[in-house]
Amino acid sequence: MILQELLKEITPSSIVAQQAAEKRWQQIAKPLNGLGHLEDILIKIASLTENQKIQLSKRCVVPLCADNGVVEEGITQTDKNVTAIVTRNFSRGKTSACIMAKSTSCDVIPVDIGVAEDLTGEKLIHHKISYGTKNFTKEPAMNRTQALIAILFGIRLVRQLKNQGYRLIATGEMGIGNTTTSSAVASVLLQQDPAIMTGPGAGLSPEGIARKIQAIQKGIDLHQPDPNDPIDILRKIGGYDIAGMCGIFLGGAIYKVPILLDGLISGVAALCAARLAPNAKKCMIASHLSSEKSAELILKELDLTPLIHGNFCLGEGTGAIAAIPLLDMACAVYHGMPTFEEIAVKAYVPLKK
Repeated sequence: MILQELLKEITPSSIVAQQAAEKRWQQIAKPLNGLGHLEDILIKIASLTENQKIQLSKRCVVPLCADNGVVEEGITQTDKNVTAIVTRNFSRGKTSACIMAKSTSCDVIPVDIGVAEDLTGEKLIHHKISYGTKNFTKEPAMNRTQALIAILFGIRLVRQLKNQGYRLIATGEMGIGNTTTSSAVASVLLQQDPAIMTGPGAGLSPEGIARKIQAIQKGIDLHQPDPNDPIDILRKIGGYDIAGMCGIFLGGAIYKVPILLDGLISGVAALCAARLAPNAKKCMIASHLSSEKSAELILKELDLTPLIHGNFCLGEGTGAIAAIPLLDMACAVYHGMPTFEEIAVKAYVPLKK
């Protein structure tokens, strides 16, 4: 019931702020729509935040870290202890995402939402729901209460970060086996054959991909998740990182904070959020098109256009971080460029179709 009450707080975006941002872009002394999709994104942010004066200077990436019991099925190159190693490195600033984030003045706020080891770290948020999920080829990954705890945590985290002054949140994750859980969830949400939705993850061989597809199909056949109930899907074949990010997207819509998708895993979380509350899409910005097999289908379902086509598949939030400088440059033009009137040039007008 708590979740349903929170979802009622998701309201339509502001038409007034949208129109003001559109007018600002039209007045700037440059070709109309010259920055293409970047202009669309800033208009979307203005509409979401109900403020045409867009500020993104304080931003963070939030990697949610959790283990996945399905790793027991031999569907990854490495064992699950890598999750704990990388999570510790997040707290030490020694991951790819940390190094990239530093270059664009983006804070890194890692979360232990379900790592299979006890961890310490100065910057680490501790919200361990359990020591990893269960192996979904044998039993449900988690129970419904645990799935709801993860979602509600994500929602509350956005509220806390907004209160701390953050105005842009990038999603990220770390969890060995999470391309398996995300492909499983996506297969059910989109009612697609797992063979269509499943890719190599962190570099699986053809034999490894076959095991991965087999594990996903086994979990779906065993638990029969309800395709119309994202929480049922998450609890049966999902992961804590996906559920937590689902909450982050819902929180972005509730508290009017733009949220950057990263790759496949955050895309699946975004799709779960959109199925729970269609208006949640108002806060979502697609950073890049992942090289994972199902990524394009997921973004199409969300009606989102990625900024970057870079063949990324690293995870951690790296693709989302890579998009931030593009948004900074768009904001610089939006706020700093003179208008046609100010430079005494006749304004461009839209071509008649």
